[in-house]
Amino acid sequence: MTTICVPESLARSLRAASVGLIFAVLTIFFGQGMGLVFGANEDAIKGRLNASAASVRSTIYQSDDTAMKAVLDKSWVYMQRAHLHAGGMGTTAFGFIVFVCLLGVSPRVTAALSAGLGAGGFGYSVYWMWAGFRAPALGGTAAAKESLEWLAVSSSGAFVLATLGVIVLLIVVVIPRRPPVAAS
Repeated sequence: MTTICVPESLARSLRAASVGLIFAVLTIFFGQGMGLVFGANEDAIKGRLNASAASVRSTIYQSDDTAMKAVLDKSWVYMQRAHLHAGGMGTTAFGFIVFVCLLGVSPRVTAALSAGLGAGGFGYSVYWMWAGFRAPALGGTAAAKESLEWLAVSSSGAFVLATLGVIVLLIVVVIPRRPPVAAS
């Protein structure tokens, strides 16, 4: 059996980042899972969206099939958006978290940034899927997005703030400072 030797400082950083890493991998898996469902049985998702809209066709849509179709089409776009956000944000979160771990900054900073990246990416991906599922029964995507604004704002905000934190670390830790100029 081969043993992997990880320097103690990196192991400590990875432990501090474990929550974020778990969420980042979960986000990637979520995106891949959606892709598998799209490929294996896209009709199941579209059927659920259609059934949701059909149940309120006369009340919410006033029997306007054109309006209902427009919401259903946009709901499907939201499903695709969830899939794409999960892949992109999950992968970005994972890469940034590993980068932060390699910098060897404090465990608190590592934990905070990794949680913001991992949970933020996961939450925002779920937001798009959930909005897509809610829209047909609510009569529109605007109503669905508004009902989930708390999730969109908190998760995207956490992701963006953590990304800004990574940029600050890049500037402070990685970019070398010039030595002071000696007086002649």
